[in-house]
Amino acid sequence: MLALAFSATMIGVDGHLVRVEADSAPGTPGLAIIGLPDRALNEARDRVRTAIHHCGYVYPAGRLLVNLSPADLRKEGSAFDLAIALALLALDEQVDRAALRRFVALGEIALDGAVRPVAGILPMVAGARDAGLTAALVPRENGDEAALVDGMEIYAVRTLHEAVGTILGNGATYKHDPSDDGRVLHADPSLHGDLADVRGQCAAKRALEIAAAGGHNLLFVGPPGCGKTMLARRLPSILPPMDAREALEVTKIYSVAGLLPPGSGIARARPFRAPHHTASRIALAGGGARIRPGEITLAHNGVLFLDELPEFGRASIEVMRQPLEEGLLTIARAAGHVTYPARFQLIASMNPCPCGMRGVRDAACRCDDAAVARYTAKISGPLLDRIDLRVELGRVRFDEMISRQRAESSSTVRERVYTARERQRQRFQEAPFSCNAAVPGDAVRRWCTLDPPATELLARAAERHRFSARALDRIARVARTIADLAGREQVGADDAAEALHYRTLG
Repeated sequence: MLALAFSATMIGVDGHLVRVEADSAPGTPGLAIIGLPDRALNEARDRVRTAIHHCGYVYPAGRLLVNLSPADLRKEGSAFDLAIALALLALDEQVDRAALRRFVALGEIALDGAVRPVAGILPMVAGARDAGLTAALVPRENGDEAALVDGMEIYAVRTLHEAVGTILGNGATYKHDPSDDGRVLHADPSLHGDLADVRGQCAAKRALEIAAAGGHNLLFVGPPGCGKTMLARRLPSILPPMDAREALEVTKIYSVAGLLPPGSGIARARPFRAPHHTASRIALAGGGARIRPGEITLAHNGVLFLDELPEFGRASIEVMRQPLEEGLLTIARAAGHVTYPARFQLIASMNPCPCGMRGVRDAACRCDDAAVARYTAKISGPLLDRIDLRVELGRVRFDEMISRQRAESSSTVRERVYTARERQRQRFQEAPFSCNAAVPGDAVRRWCTLDPPATELLARAAERHRFSARALDRIARVARTIADLAGREQVGADDAAEALHYRTLG
């Protein structure tokens, strides 16, 4: 006697359908689960048996075997519990076998039969839809998340009783309507402070505006207390909201990582990740025994802020080279290869020397040239080459700190950023990217064309500073963003000169 249910698992941020095949045979009572299950999945035997008894159903007799197919795909976590329980109940027709086959069932089962939420619902339901299924049984808390997948009927249940009732045709009560209790995670710029709170530092604010308008990477260099961290943490207050595609990508990643709050809908706030400098290479890049996304992937379509950049381990920050260039991060482990999306905006800060006082007027720097060289050498040339704007900050003057004149607010700057981003969206509407920083190297000449005076200026600078081809492309992208902020269709010499200024500092 054979029963079939469907569940799903994840590889990276993609869901894959899993067949849950249950069979019973005469022999010593027991349940075996095969198909490369992990420890949490092996423990499902006891959870499922106890839940079936507590809910008043009859646990199948005999020697039970559950096969998770495809057998060469490693299965992890407790999301298979519900599908296993339903497959076992279908063995002796407590659940209609034919009706069961149209559902993907996801959820952890408690001993009393409650269905608990699990991570990764969004990609797993999407994977089931792509495999041809039309309905999903999910925990109640994951209902809004699952409802983001178009073309699927979502039934959000609290207990095994409700799941069985849905299979038997009484699912109208549990059919999920996200408008009932769903909530969307909207972006709230005010949560990140206001640029008007930052006194002075007009040049740094201008660089921050350019970085926001084009999605460029930015490095602040300055002594302690000059406002580097304060400026960086206000970048989200001037960034545009994500479009539907970006929001769905972020929601998918946070679902896999288990970071979506219960009852969440689609995420609207751009990620802002600020790991401590003690973060390991795996914490930044991802990985581990069960490969999970790291800070770089969690910052996808958002900002990764690395405060005190030279204090990070060199091996940790060097993993950013590939994603900064390609927008993807590939992790290779013995358990397999996983590719995560990683198109993020890097904002970093550092002191000019170990003590932080080099170049500060009326301050004694305790660092010799060798110490400064060792400090700055912690950031490799190839990584520095991928940072578009470098800005040196000085100490804020006393009269600026006590001035009652209010600086430009984030809302004012945000309007200019939005306008510049809209120009880019219109320009790139037929391309697979939407901002200047994402223009690939082979398309820079087409989309970031400089007028003759600007081209001549860049040629002279390239000869003098020995810029790499990557650096020249990044200068052209920044110049294009500066022109967009000014509302100019053609990139002129003034735009190129300002872009060069940010490239040659430090």
